[in-house]
Amino acid sequence: MKAMLLQKFTDLEDNKESLQMVDLPIPQPGKGEVLLKISVCGVCHTELDEIEGRISPMKLPVVPGHQVIGTIEKLGTKTSLLKLGDRVGVAWIFSACGKCEFCMAGRENLCDDFLATGKDANGGYAQYMTVPEKYAYPIPDSLSDLEAAPLLCAGAIGYRSVRLSKLKNGDNLGLSGFGASAHLVLKLVKHKFPDTKVFVFARKNEERGFAMELGAYWAGDMNELSPEKLECIIDTTPVWTPILESLDNLKKGGRLVINAIRKEDVDKYHLQYLSYKEHLWMEKEIKTVANITSQDVTEFLSLAVQAKLKPKVEVYTLERANEAILDIKFKHNTGAKVLQIAE
Repeated sequence: MKAMLLQKFTDLEDNKESLQMVDLPIPQPGKGEVLLKISVCGVCHTELDEIEGRISPMKLPVVPGHQVIGTIEKLGTKTSLLKLGDRVGVAWIFSACGKCEFCMAGRENLCDDFLATGKDANGGYAQYMTVPEKYAYPIPDSLSDLEAAPLLCAGAIGYRSVRLSKLKNGDNLGLSGFGASAHLVLKLVKHKFPDTKVFVFARKNEERGFAMELGAYWAGDMNELSPEKLECIIDTTPVWTPILESLDNLKKGGRLVINAIRKEDVDKYHLQYLSYKEHLWMEKEIKTVANITSQDVTEFLSLAVQAKLKPKVEVYTLERANEAILDIKFKHNTGAKVLQIAE
């Protein structure tokens, strides 16, 4: 099978071909696993973190990709949940132990044995992959493959962020950064919290304009003060400075949710200005998002159908995976990027 393989960490500033096209044997499903024939796979900012070595420990070499849509091609032994031909999706959560205190409490995202798709196990930048059937999710008929792929990470992690924000209808919500995840959060909030005003902070005019088209109440630059104080802000950026800027825009008792698996290298010049009195006092909170659970994925897919959430997507072939990665890092982004692997 054809696959794009990450063999070593590299700086995308210097290396434009970080992934290599290779021929690999088609994997065989083991006990409790299924084999997927992959149709599409979403491209995520997390792949940049993987390629540039900000996530560790990490399996190398590895096939990246954790927003996978495909059909069941083969069943392993001891499978009972799925059947041949089922259309399913695979998200960031590849597996968890199922036995620890976190798994038993439905918080498998915090499991010590949590494995991530495309990081700890081969993912969806390939024609085939295997996955435990428990972590392969049926895709609703109303969603096309291209529409469904970004929902599995950008959508599901955005949904978890909204849950952790404790947002109530009528609260003011801020979105720091406006890429694949934030544009789905905005659509979700417009459906679920119709009286909530959404304030968007984004670097590019294109991103701010896109936010207003989708129904944002206000859109400004990353360093602007919002015209109203906010009950909660979700930060989807990979950098540090929006943390300070977001804390400035929170109301007393407000909550900042950081929706990023990693932040890029600390800018010490800005970090030294984190002031308890100016930024954290008055019972402001900071909450981080760690991975996702199966519940996040299944609930969000159902909600996406109810809300008729349709992400904006840009399509690339598997061979153009490096181009998609570079576009996320260096170009304007007003939606999600998806690899078309099979017709």
